[in-house]
Amino acid sequence: MPTTDTASKSAAKQLPAPNSDFYHFVDTLNADERAIFQRVRTLMESKVAPIINKYWVEDAFPFELLPAFMELNLGGLGIQGYGCPGGSQLLVGLIGIEMARIDASIATFFGVHSFLAMGSIARAGSEEQKQKWLPPMARMEKIGCFGLTEPLVGSGAAGGLTTTAKREGDTWVLNGQKRWIGNAPWCDISIIWARDVDDNQVKGFIIENKTTPGFSVEKMENKIALKVVQNGQITMKDCQVPEANRLASGAQSFRDTAGVLRGTRYYVGWESTGCQMGAYEHALKYAQERLQFGKPIASFQLIQDLLAKMLANITACQCMVVRTAQLADEGKLTDQQAALSKAFTTSKARETVSWAREVLGGNGILADHNVGRFFADAEALYSYEGTYQMQNLIVGKAITGFSAFI
Repeated sequence: MPTTDTASKSAAKQLPAPNSDFYHFVDTLNADERAIFQRVRTLMESKVAPIINKYWVEDAFPFELLPAFMELNLGGLGIQGYGCPGGSQLLVGLIGIEMARIDASIATFFGVHSFLAMGSIARAGSEEQKQKWLPPMARMEKIGCFGLTEPLVGSGAAGGLTTTAKREGDTWVLNGQKRWIGNAPWCDISIIWARDVDDNQVKGFIIENKTTPGFSVEKMENKIALKVVQNGQITMKDCQVPEANRLASGAQSFRDTAGVLRGTRYYVGWESTGCQMGAYEHALKYAQERLQFGKPIASFQLIQDLLAKMLANITACQCMVVRTAQLADEGKLTDQQAALSKAFTTSKARETVSWAREVLGGNGILADHNVGRFFADAEALYSYEGTYQMQNLIVGKAITGFSAFI
């Protein structure tokens, strides 16, 4: 965004437009997938970008954009059948990047719905459950969330869930709380993971938020990151869920939950790469227009050094996430590879967005210039879907043969 310093700037020469896809990764998509990608880019640039700062500042979700997202027909991207659009993992990732390049919260909203909620049903649901839930979710007539994290249980979810499930005939009674659940304050369907008190195994349940007695959600306030995503604290008090809504096909232990998280964890790698791209492009545009000492600051060596380092971080992350997509499409992606991708890209995102804020000086902390939003959002990406340290311990166990977990 031009500043008052640039009002009299002459158009002496045409400067390169900011482009964070320096090695043309989008060109690796086939023609049909590039057309889908372009539709997403058009929507994000024409409808999301002009209003997103306002919603970020107000800690609100732009519900008026939902019809436009429904028209994209991308709910359940990457899932085959059941009204879902399918698509390669490369397309899934590049769509995530494109959304996050404009706003990481929108990418998170979409990822929670399509990959965590729908992905749980697609991976662990029965055929009847898939037929019932996936088509309306693909049309985004029903929006989902994913309830794993708890107020006192984050990294220790594998063995420490406190939310319990007790079977009583054809009904399961759930008690407990979930916290930091994206989309929860307003969505229709929650995938809830709870510990079966009889066999001590983690099981998954489909809960219809608005019609299930004993199920309530409180919106979390005062966040400083991913403010457009509405996070909630879910409380279940003797919440009765029919056996028909238990994910019976492939959710018998936490290992099955981890299978869902494997794909979404490396999706965060795409998001954090897109977050870097957005910050870089805004910083570059600002540097081209901001005058100091009679010249655009983009002409200064120190600014160019920062911009080049930012682009190098972005490109390194793009290379990593593209390779994870290839492995995922081949059915070869491991938990360790997904963990390394998530850890590396989110740590580089923190570095890149801090350099972008540095380029803007004091203006870097104003939402008006966009970079401050990316700067804050990168902090949430760094921690959610598994902290940086936990991801490194997953990798460390794989490469050393020793577990350093408590």
